[in-house]
Amino acid sequence: MEEQVQEVLGKLRPFLLRDGGDVELVNVDEEGVVRVRLMGACGSCPSSTITLKAGIERALLEEVPGFTELEQVF
Repeated sequence: MEEQVQEVLGKLRPFLLRDGGDVELVNVDEEGVVRVRLMGACGSCPSSTITLKAGIERALLEEVPGFTELEQVF
């Protein structure tokens, strides 16, 4: 599953980089919980919750079987 998550993040990364940010995969656990760290401009952006839920989480739900939840690590 981790490889699939990395692939999805790779597809989204250019959009984050364009805005001065990035995302780092911290880990994927056995229950399908994915933990990520937003970096750069995304780490302090007031819209980071929208980026996580509407962008990253939605893409993971669509493309990664077994994915259950996305959590942000600070």
